[in-house]
Amino acid sequence: MPYVHVQITRENDTTAEQKAEVIQGMTRVLEEVLGQSPASTFVVIEEVDLENWGIGGLPVETYRRQRSPDS
Repeated sequence: MPYVHVQITRENDTTAEQKAEVIQGMTRVLEEVLGQSPASTFVVIEEVDLENWGIGGLPVETYRRQRSPDS
């Protein structure tokens, strides 16, 4: 019984349709690669506020500003 936990940053108004595609895609990969049954595959999408996400010791927004070609 596979359980997949997908975390994404809460931004850009991710739509229900996009989330459905992620769920279908993750389920399909587990079926194709590991032979897991879609009926017993659980996929959970969690949206995390940007201020709660960090990369390289920095809040994600600061990290992105530093990596932006416009900076």
